[in-house]
Order: sequence, then structure tokens, then C-alpha cells
Amino acid sequence: MKKLLLTLCLTLSPLAAQAGDIFVIAGAGTQLAGGDIRDVFVGEKQFAGPTKLIPLDNAAAQDAFLEKVVKMDKQKYTSTWTKKSFRDGLNQPAVKSSDLEVVEFVKKTPGAVGYVTSQPAGVTVIQKF
Repeated sequence: MKKLLLTLCLTLSPLAAQAGDIFVIAGAGTQLAGGDIRDVFVGEKQFAGPTKLIPLDNAAAQDAFLEKVVKMDKQKYTSTWTKKSFRDGLNQPAVKSSDLEVVEFVKKTPGAVGYVTSQPAGVTVIQKF
């Protein structure tokens, strides 16, 4: 019975993880709207109020994130950041190798925004894709 109840709760939860889900996360106190996520990751939005945003890529989920959220392939994304680097002096987001590394970085870095493939604890989920 408990197992059935747990299964139902997870299935009905609006943030229940499904295969292929991407969770965009930020640390406590970072106020960001779901509609701003793409702009953060292509360097168009750099601040949320007084907080400097620090986007962070996740090598384990990058292809899915770029396709679902940014609507670019990896080559176009890299090209966009190369242009931004020369034109605006901005650096491409740092890349972490796993969900765990992204969550740990986001927890300890004010303004950090990243994405993971499973719902994490201890951070704010901005939006699920």
C-alpha cells in the first residue's frame, strides 16, 4: 500500500522527474523567471536584480538542454559564445561533468544557475522542461 501511494504521489507531482526531464536550478535567493532561462545561457541576461548571474553547463545533459531550452545545437551554441567573447568580453558558461557537481556549485555560489536531469534537494527549481 505504501509503495502504491508513493508511486501515485510521484506520478501526480507536477515536478516528478520523467526520463529526459531537465530541471533548471538556482541557489537560494536568486530570483529568475522561467522565460529568462534562455537569455541567461546565451549571455543576454546577466543580472537578476542586484545579483550577477553565473550560468553553468552540465556536460551530462548539455545536448538535451540545448535542444529543449536554448533551441540550438552545440555547434551554434559554441559559435554564439565565441562571438560574445570577442564582441562583449563575456565567457562561455563553465562546464561541470555531472548533476552532483552542478548542484554542489549552485548551492555554494550566489547567482549560479544550472541544469540537471533529476529533481535536486537544497536548491530552487526555476522550471522543468
